[in-house]
Amino acid sequence: MAGVSTLLKYKLTVLGDKSVGKTSIITRFMYDKFDSTYQRTIGIDFLSKTVHLEDFPVRLQLWDTSGDERFRSLIPSYIADSSYVLIVYDVTNRKSYLNISMWIEEVRTKRGNDAVIVLVGNKTDLVDKRQVSIEEGDGQARKFGCMFIETSTKDGFNVRVKICKILSRMKICQLR
Repeated sequence: MAGVSTLLKYKLTVLGDKSVGKTSIITRFMYDKFDSTYQRTIGIDFLSKTVHLEDFPVRLQLWDTSGDERFRSLIPSYIADSSYVLIVYDVTNRKSYLNISMWIEEVRTKRGNDAVIVLVGNKTDLVDKRQVSIEEGDGQARKFGCMFIETSTKDGFNVRVKICKILSRMKICQLR
């Protein structure tokens, strides 16, 4: 068919323990909104967004996984063809931070070094509840060869701009 172009597609999967803010990150990235009512993800949710790489559109597929233990067995199939993986932990929950090595191992087992991993410390707006320092998060990212950012989905801090900046470094998108 003449005149029909195929959109490049990139899959981004968001992993992490339950209640760390995975869905909130996707909602803030997609719609620049924050919903203070918590609704847990059952299994997996999928969203799609067209972003721009230089002058042409690219389809970014966002896969929001449940952090619930009973859905863990599904995770390998969702990361199997992911180009990018965000591993999210809650800076006010040390246990979620300690579990990032398990999530990274899961990605590396399934994808080797073929998926770019970004470690995301979320909920930075809860300053007096912080249990994980910026230096600890950055150190873990360096240890595992990942990129690192901290965010607050409530305040919108670093979500749209930083994630798009990371993706644009990888030649995925530009904010317009």
